[in-house]
Amino acid sequence: MTARTERPSALGRGLSALIPQKPAAPDTGAVIDVALARVVPNPYQPRHHYDDTDLAELAASIREHGVLQPVLVTETPDGYQLIAGERRVRASRLAGLERIPALVRQLANQAQLEVALVENVQRADLDPIDEALAYRQLMTEFGLTQEQVASRVGKARATVANTVRLLDLHQDVQAAIADRRITEGHGRALGGLPADGQPTVLPTVIAQGFSVRQTEELVRRLRQPRQAPAPAPIRPLDADLEKVEETLRSHLNTKVSLSRSRRGGRIVIEYYSDEELNRLYERLIGGNA
Repeated sequence: MTARTERPSALGRGLSALIPQKPAAPDTGAVIDVALARVVPNPYQPRHHYDDTDLAELAASIREHGVLQPVLVTETPDGYQLIAGERRVRASRLAGLERIPALVRQLANQAQLEVALVENVQRADLDPIDEALAYRQLMTEFGLTQEQVASRVGKARATVANTVRLLDLHQDVQAAIADRRITEGHGRALGGLPADGQPTVLPTVIAQGFSVRQTEELVRRLRQPRQAPAPAPIRPLDADLEKVEETLRSHLNTKVSLSRSRRGGRIVIEYYSDEELNRLYERLIGGNA
């Protein structure tokens, strides 16, 4: 699609978005070129961490091929406010561009957050903590329930609930999750300890490269009465069983533990509410989750 140049009248474009049924309204689905200097950040942008290396690589691609996908903006009296495409805007500035292709939409504050969140979730661009903060903002600032948030982003309610629960962890653990030094599963395992005890165990989990299963076992031992605080060596499951455990954990979207005995073993599936128990029951017997 060929980009058209920006029109001087901001008022006409705003009204056309609000009253699209008027025949004289311009086509807000068309791509226009807007000046980067007139694009301001989205105050509801859910993403807070940007990798400098990734931005540099994207800037190099933009210099070579241009911006292949327009950003999404809303028109303001002074220019444009970004809704989605923060990385493309930052990389375009690094690449030395003066203008960027954009789609113009008039969206309310809640819709701006939802669109930016959905785009980042679909691209897997958000770290789990940024995602959790965005979910919580939708619930606290805009009054959405977990079920409504889940519907907006196309995820199960239990997934949203588990993600938001990461914000109860100690700040050091949250930072380790955001930096990808540990996974969400590690964080949920460490959540079994009091918040002030989590930073003490975190370095051991990272330095020893513990799996989620090993971290859960470490936390279990530390919670036992009269247990010495120093972590004892942990015997991991064999690779095949650990893979089965991780697959079950991912499929059921909850904590799953496997253990072996002489004549077989045991599978422990945890749930945190009656609603989640019902979801697991339906998943296990073959119904809809």
